[in-house]
Amino acid sequence: MGKAFFVIRTFLFNLNPKFQLAMGIFSSNKKEKLDKGLSKTKESVFKKLSRVVVGKTTVDDDVLDNLEEVLISSDVGVDTTIRIIERIQKRVSEDKYLGTSELNILLKEEIEKLLLENNTTDVDEFIVPETKNNLPYIIMVVGVNGVGKTTTIGKLAYQFKKAGKSVYIGAGDTFRAAAIDQLEVWAQRADVPIVKQKMGSDPASVAYDTLASAIKNKADVVLIDTAGRLHNKINLMNELSKVKNVMQKLIPEAPHEVLLVLDGSTGQNAFEQAKQFTKATEVTSLALTKLDGTAKGGVVIGISDQFKIPVKYIGIGEGIEDLQVFNRNEFVDSLFN
Repeated sequence: MGKAFFVIRTFLFNLNPKFQLAMGIFSSNKKEKLDKGLSKTKESVFKKLSRVVVGKTTVDDDVLDNLEEVLISSDVGVDTTIRIIERIQKRVSEDKYLGTSELNILLKEEIEKLLLENNTTDVDEFIVPETKNNLPYIIMVVGVNGVGKTTTIGKLAYQFKKAGKSVYIGAGDTFRAAAIDQLEVWAQRADVPIVKQKMGSDPASVAYDTLASAIKNKADVVLIDTAGRLHNKINLMNELSKVKNVMQKLIPEAPHEVLLVLDGSTGQNAFEQAKQFTKATEVTSLALTKLDGTAKGGVVIGISDQFKIPVKYIGIGEGIEDLQVFNRNEFVDSLFN
C-alpha cells in the first residue's frame, strides 16, 4: 500500500468531517457521547504518541520500541501490544519510506482488524436474539462488587425497554442488602419489574422465581444479577452452576448469555478479573464500564484480544442512557480521529 494512499486517506478522514458523515462512520449524538467519554484515553494516548515521533520522519526500530511502551502503558496489555507491533513491522517492511505522519492511521487500522478478528462485531442497537418457543432471552450478569454491575443491569433494562422489549430483573445478589436496594432503584428508573427476596436467600431461588414470572407474563428478556464475590473460585463456580441448573428447569437453554462486567478504569486488574471469571464459568460477552473517567480505555482492546470474548457494551457515563452497544469502528475512530 503506497505512501500516497495514506496521505490521501489522512486528509479525507482527519481533515474533512463531511466525508466521514458520508461514509456513515458517525451516528450523531451517540458518537458525540462516545468521543466525550473516551476523551481522557485519547488525550493520554496522543500525548504519548507525539513523543514517539519527535525528531523522526520514518517509522524505524526506535519508533516501534517507543510505540510498544505507549501501548503497554495505555493498558492494552503486553501480549496484545506485541501482536500489534508485529503487524505494524510487517507493513512498514512493505513500504520502506513509511513516514511517522502515517503512524496513527496504521495503528488505527491494525487495532480495528484485531477487534474484528476477536469476534467483536458492530451492532448499533440493543437487540434481543430470538429463542426457542418464544421464551424469554436470559442474560446472567457476573462481575465483582464495585465494577458497575448493578448500574449496567439497570441501564440495559432501560435500553431494552426503550427498544420495545418487555424486561424482567432478578435480584440474585442476595448477600448484600445494598445490592438488592440499589437494583430496585434502577428497576424503578427503567420502569421494569424486579423479582427479589430477602437478604441471604438462595440466589438460585430468586433466579427460578424471576424466570417463572417472566414466562408467565411473556417477557422478552430477563436480566439475572449474581453475587459479586471473588474470594474463592470454587465457591463462585459452584454458585453460578447452581443458578444455571435451576434456571434450566424452566428454560433448558438458559442462560442464553453470560455477560461479564468489568471496570475499565482498573486497567490491568480488569484482566485478572476476566481471567478468574472465565475459569469459573463460560463467559460469552463483556461490558466495560467507567471508560469516561479514565485514561485506560486501551483495556478494551487488550481484553477482547486476550480472551477472544466479544465486547458487547461500554459505559461512558453515569446517566441511564450512557451505556452503548460497542461499535468497533466508532470506538477506534474516537481514539484516533
